[in-house]
Amino acid sequence: MHDDRRITEQRLDRFVRERLLPAIYGRSVPLQLSSWDAPGEPVPAAEAMRQLFTPQEPGAPWGKPWSTKWLRLQGEVPEGWGSAEGTAVEIIVDLGFNSDVPGFQCEGTAWRADASIIKAISPRNYHVPLKLLGGGLSVDFYVEAAANPDVAQGWSFAPTLLGDKATSGGEPRYRLGRIAIAELNETVWELNQDVWTLSGLMHELPMDLPRRHEILRALERMLDIMDPDDVAGTAAAGREALAEVLSRPAYASAHELVATGHAHIDSAWLWPVRETIRKCARTFSNVVALMDEDPDFVFSCSSAQQMAWIKEFYPELFVRIREKVRAGQFVPVGGMWVESDTNMPGGEAMARQFVEGKSFFQKEFDVECQEAWLPDSFGYSGALPQIVKSAGLRWFLTQKISWNKVNLMPHHTFTWEGIDGTRLFTHFPPVDTYNAELHARELAHAERNYREHGRGTMSLVPFGYGDGGGGPTREMVAAARRTADLEGSPKVRMGTAKDFFTAAEAEYRNLPVWVGEMYLEMHRGTYTSQAKTKRGNRRSEHLLREAELWCSTAAVRLGEAYAYPETELKRLWRLVLLQQFHDILPGSSIAWVHQDAERNYEAIARDLEVIIGQAAQALVGQGDKQFLLNAAPHKRGGVPALAVGEAVKPEAGVDAGEKGGGYILDNGIIRAVVDSDGLLTSLMDHATGREAMVPGQPGNLLELFRDTPNEWDAWDIEEFYRRNVTQLTQAETIDLERTEEGAVVVVKRTVGASTITQRITLDAGAESLGISTTVDWQEREKMLKIAFPLDVRADRSASETQFGHVFRPTHTNTSWDAAKFEICAHRWIHVAEPGYGVAVSNASSYGHDVTRAVRGDGGTTTTVRVSLLRSARFPDPEADRGEHTLELSLRPGAGIGDAVEEGYRTNLKPRYVTGAKPVEPLLSVSNPALVVEAVKLAEDGSGDVIVRLYESLGQRSAGVVRANFEAHGVLATDLLERPVEAPGVSVGQDAAELVLRPFQLVTLRFAR
Repeated sequence: MHDDRRITEQRLDRFVRERLLPAIYGRSVPLQLSSWDAPGEPVPAAEAMRQLFTPQEPGAPWGKPWSTKWLRLQGEVPEGWGSAEGTAVEIIVDLGFNSDVPGFQCEGTAWRADASIIKAISPRNYHVPLKLLGGGLSVDFYVEAAANPDVAQGWSFAPTLLGDKATSGGEPRYRLGRIAIAELNETVWELNQDVWTLSGLMHELPMDLPRRHEILRALERMLDIMDPDDVAGTAAAGREALAEVLSRPAYASAHELVATGHAHIDSAWLWPVRETIRKCARTFSNVVALMDEDPDFVFSCSSAQQMAWIKEFYPELFVRIREKVRAGQFVPVGGMWVESDTNMPGGEAMARQFVEGKSFFQKEFDVECQEAWLPDSFGYSGALPQIVKSAGLRWFLTQKISWNKVNLMPHHTFTWEGIDGTRLFTHFPPVDTYNAELHARELAHAERNYREHGRGTMSLVPFGYGDGGGGPTREMVAAARRTADLEGSPKVRMGTAKDFFTAAEAEYRNLPVWVGEMYLEMHRGTYTSQAKTKRGNRRSEHLLREAELWCSTAAVRLGEAYAYPETELKRLWRLVLLQQFHDILPGSSIAWVHQDAERNYEAIARDLEVIIGQAAQALVGQGDKQFLLNAAPHKRGGVPALAVGEAVKPEAGVDAGEKGGGYILDNGIIRAVVDSDGLLTSLMDHATGREAMVPGQPGNLLELFRDTPNEWDAWDIEEFYRRNVTQLTQAETIDLERTEEGAVVVVKRTVGASTITQRITLDAGAESLGISTTVDWQEREKMLKIAFPLDVRADRSASETQFGHVFRPTHTNTSWDAAKFEICAHRWIHVAEPGYGVAVSNASSYGHDVTRAVRGDGGTTTTVRVSLLRSARFPDPEADRGEHTLELSLRPGAGIGDAVEEGYRTNLKPRYVTGAKPVEPLLSVSNPALVVEAVKLAEDGSGDVIVRLYESLGQRSAGVVRANFEAHGVLATDLLERPVEAPGVSVGQDAAELVLRPFQLVTLRFAR
C-alpha cells in the first residue's frame, strides 16, 4: 500500500485543533463582571468580599506584578442548558494566560459568596462546574486573581527585576480573556481524551509494529465518520470507531506503573512564601474537587508545613482534606516539615525535619508516613538512610538524580546504604519527572528507561502539574483510566506510594546496593549562592542548640522555678526548617524570598538570644563572677562540655613580630608566617614540627573566577570556571594589632569594585589560625574562593555531613570522580596522609573543592579551596551584592577528632555570663568520639531529658553517657522519642553504656 501515514497524522492534528477542541464547549454567554483591586498584600476572602466592587470591562488589561484583583462573576444560565444527556454547565475563566504552563504565571481561586473555597483557575484547569456553586441556575461567585509574573521568561535565564516587588514595575502584565457560562459536551470531551491517548501511543510505537498502524487506521475511520460541521452530533459515533483499539489488553509482560496524584509545590522559589500559601490552597482545593468526582483518585502530599498553612489560613478546606485523608484519597507522604535540601542542613536540623513533619501528620491526620519523599532536592546526603530509618520510615523516593549531566544512576529500584551501614529500600522513578501528565510519551519512556527489567516489573509515576502547583487534572485521571490495560502501553493503575513500595519490595528482594551519597552532577553552585541566607541558617542551628541545652539544664536544675519554653522553641525550629527548603537555603530563589529569609534569621537570632540569656541568668544567679557557657561537646577553656564554669586563661601568650614586611605569629602551639602581601607562607604545629604549607605556594590565597554557567545561574557551577582565574596576590595595606586574646594581622585588598579586609588571628592557647574575611562584594558573574595549598599527599578528603563525614577522592580516575569538582562540607573539611592531616573549618560556607598535584620534588600538593561568594544574575540579579563576613580556621597536625572539635569551636563562639555560681553539665560522656549533638526536653511534655549523639570518628567507639541529675531509667529511642532496640546500647538507671559502629546515631531518653 502507498504510505499515507503522515497525511493522516496531519489531518488528525488539524481536526483536533480546529474542530474537536472548539466543540467541547458548544455554546456560551458572557458573564457580568465587577472587580476590586487589593491595594497591597493579599487579604482573606471574607474581607475582600466586603469591599466595593465596580464594573469591570471584559478583555481589559490587569495585574501589575504580584498584585491581586478580585472579580465578581454574575449571570443566569440560559434555559435548557445542561439538561440534555451528556451535557453539563461550566463557567470558563481565562485570566489572560500567556502560555500553557501552569504555576509560573497568573492564577486564580474561585470562591463562593460564603467565603468557602471552590477550586483553582489555571491555564489547563480553567473551568468551574456549575454544580459546585450550589446556586441553581444563578451564577454569582468570586475569583481571586493573582498577577504572579512569569519570572522564568521561557527559561532564558536572563536577569529580571520581576523577583523583587520593589523593582517589578507597575504596568499590567495580563489581559482578561473569555469569562463565560458554557455548555460542556461530555461526549466530545471524552472523544478528545480517547484521541489524545491513542495518538500519543501511536507516536511511541515502532513503525514496524502492526499495533501502530491499527491505531492510525482507527483514527482515520473516526475522522471519516465525524462530521466537521456537527462534531457534537457525531462524537458518539467517533468514539465507537475507536472503541475496539482502546479495548485491546496490554501485553502480559507490560511494565506496570503505579500512578499517584502529586503536586510538587516549591515552598518558595520564583514566588515568595506568601504566594506559596495561596498556591497550596489552589492546588489542594482542585484535588479535593477531583476526589469528589472520582473515589479511586488518590493524591500524595509531602509537606507538613503546607498542611499547617492550610490549617491556619484555610480552615474550611483543611476540614475537607482531613475527610479525604480518612477516606484514603488524600495521602500524607514524606514525613518532613518541608522537602528540604539535604546537603547543607546540620544533623539535628535534618532530624527535626522528620520529627516535626511526622509529628504533625500523626497529630492532625493520625497518619504515620513510611516513605521519605524528596523528588527535587539537589543531591542526597549519605547520612540520610540512617536519619530516615531512625525516624521510623521504611522507604525513600527521589527523582532529581535523573538530571545528572554525565553519569547515569545504574538503578531505579535499589538498596541505598548510608555512611553508618543503614540500608534503605529506594526508588528512583524511571519516568524522569515528578510532574507527569500521563502522556504516552512519558509512559513509554518510563518503560524503556527502567533498568531493573527481568528483576522487577513496576515503577511509580507521580502525576500532576508541579513546581508552581496545580496538581492533577481530570484529563490526567482520564488518561490513567484509558491506559490501565491498553495494548502497546505500560499498565497504569492509580494508587498510593505505599501501594507501590509494598508491592515492589515483595517482588524484588535481592536488590543492588548503592553506597554513600547520591551526588547530583548539577546545581553545585547552590552550596555557595546567597551567602547571607547560608550564614543565617548556620547561626540559627547553633543558637537553637544553645537554647535547648541551657533551657533543659535550667528546667532540670531549677525545677518549677524555670519554665521550659517549648512552644517558642518549636516555633523557631519550624521557621528554620521552612528556610531549609530546597530553593531557599540553596540560594536559588528570587530576591524577595532571600530578603524574607534574612529578616527571619535576624528575628530568630534576637528571640534565641533572649531565651539563652534568660536561661543562663537563671542558672548562674545574681553575682559578679564571669562564667563561660560551654555549649560545645568538648572541653573548652577549662570548662567541661555542656557546662558553665570559670574559664581558665592560657598560661602562655602570643609572640608577634615583623619579618620582611610581613609578620610571624607564635603561641607555642602553632607558628604562622604571613608575608608582606598577607599570604600565608608557613604554618607549623610545634608538636610535630612539620610544615603544612608548600614551599613557594602560599595559602590564604584569594582567587577570583569567571562564573558563567551554561544555564541555571544561581544553581550551577561548570568545571570550565577554573580556566579563568585572577589570583589576588597583592595587598594594599598590612598591619599588626594586639588584642587581649592574642594578635591579629589585618590585610586590605581591592578587586574590581569590591574591597576585602582580612583579619588573620592567633589567640593564646589556640590550636588553629583564624581567618575572617569581610568583603564589600560588588562583582557580577564572578566567584571568590580562598585556597590553601597543603604539603599533604591526600588521595581523598573528608567532609563533615550530618552525624559524620563522607570521603571523596581528590583524583579524577573516573567520570564519577571528575564530576565532583565542587563538593559540600558542613563545618569542616580534612585532608591527610598517614600520620598527619590538616583541618579547614568554617562558620557559614558549604562549597569546597580539593585538587592534587605532584611537584617536581616528588611531593604532593593537596589544595583545599573554600567557596566564599558568587554573584549570579538569575533569578536574583543582585544576588550577594553587599557586605559579608566569612570566617575560617586552619588547624595543622589535625586528626578527624580535631576537625570535629574545630568545627564546633568555629561555630559556637565563646558566650559569657555574669553570675554567682557555676553549673554542672546535665550529662557527661566518657569518650570524646561520642559527640552530643542535642540536649532537649521530651516532646511529650514529661520533662524527660533527650540526648542525641553520634560516633564521630568513623570507627568503632565505646563510652558511657551518664546523667548528672536524678534519673529513673534510660531508654534508647527513635527520633520521635519512642522506645527502640538500638544495637550497642546497654541502658541502666542513670547511664547508658555504648559500643557504637562508625557514625552510629543514638537517641537516649533519661526519665526524670
